Amino acid sequence: MTFCLGMKSRFGLVAIADTRITSGSAVSFAKKIQTYRGNSHGMFIMASGLRSVRDKALTYFDEHLASAETTLPHLYLAANALAGEIRRVRDEDEEWLTKSGLSFDLHVILGGQMADDPESRMYLIYPDGTWIEVTEDTPYALIGESSYGKPVLDRSWRFDASLEDALTIGLLAFDATRASTDDVGPPLDTVLRRDGDPAMREHRFSAEELEPLSARWSEWIARGIVDAESVSASLFAVLEAAAP
Repeated sequence: MTFCLGMKSRFGLVAIADTRITSGSAVSFAKKIQTYRGNSHGMFIMASGLRSVRDKALTYFDEHLASAETTLPHLYLAANALAGEIRRVRDEDEEWLTKSGLSFDLHVILGGQMADDPESRMYLIYPDGTWIEVTEDTPYALIGESSYGKPVLDRSWRFDASLEDALTIGLLAFDATRASTDDVGPPLDTVLRRDGDPAMREHRFSAEELEPLSARWSEWIARGIVDAESVSASLFAVLEAAAP
């Protein structure tokens, strides 16, 4: 399983991905964000699903980008190109995966800003190659292990919030996931794409760097439970007075 989160803000994009790969009892670590940079543009790709399928699709996509005929002035054109390579891999491998008891479950988050895009954009690409744009109405995409982090995002993340808030909320969504499953874990790879800044910035956060935020959040939750008891006391009184 994996944790890949793309967050869209009025001010740009933040991407977060764990690095843990679990296969049976074996645990290894690998980068799950791939970045592409140009003089005035840049994009990132995160994927969940079988590692072999992901690597093959990205190899085909890299080959497509290297073609002299390839021009991608808008990010949606990159989404179309990547979707085409995903369909190509599906056509080649789905039958064999099915025979092995596996499913073609590749989901991809593509984000960035190309030369003719007025602002950063982000897309969620499905296993069949169809895609949707991530917009201000639902300003994030979460793939992989999404059950535990989604409530944090739905309660707190808003399009008008800052990129600093995006990182904080995204890290808390990851921490909620990490606390509930052993399938994801640090270190975390992160990408920052600020609108108006041609640079795309990356950093890998270690478990030691993340621990203070995790510990502080645990304290906040414990304190919040105590504060909530003053509100829930009346509800408990109703329950206690209920007929046996």
